Amino acid sequence: MKQDIHPEYNEVAVTCSCGHAFKANSTLSKTELHIESCSECHPFYTGKQRIIDTAGRVDKFNKRYQRG
Repeated sequence: MKQDIHPEYNEVAVTCSCGHAFKANSTLSKTELHIESCSECHPFYTGKQRIIDTAGRVDKFNKRYQRG
């Protein structure tokens, strides 16, 4: 195995736009990382998913493939 080719693995302070902060390990050279969404505020994890209906596409799809 070659020596000194692997990046350093450091602890990084991660801060979400919702205010949630946690520590993670990363190969980034920075000590802080700001993200837009995390497991505390992302709709997939919170269960508050929204379907954005642009120009009635969801209704059109449901009408076309409705069982009955």
